Amino acid sequence: MAAITISDKDWNRVKIKLKRKYNHLTDDELQYSQGQEDQLISRLAQLVNRKEDYVIFTLKKALVNIDNNRL
Repeated sequence: MAAITISDKDWNRVKIKLKRKYNHLTDDELQYSQGQEDQLISRLAQLVNRKEDYVIFTLKKALVNIDNNRL
C-alpha cells in the first residue's frame, strides 16, 4: 500500500511542480494513473537519483500546498 494517495486531478498540478523542479523529466516519464502510487514513487526515485522516502516527502509537500506553484 502506498504511503500517499494522489488523485488524477491533483496529479496534474503536482506534475507541473515536478517538471519545474526536475526539468529533465518528460511527460512520458511522469505518466500516472490513480492507484499506481507505488510504481510512480519507484520510478521517480530512479529518475531523480533519490531515495523513495525523499520522493514521498516531495510529493506530500506538493500536495499540501497544491495551489502554490512552489515545491
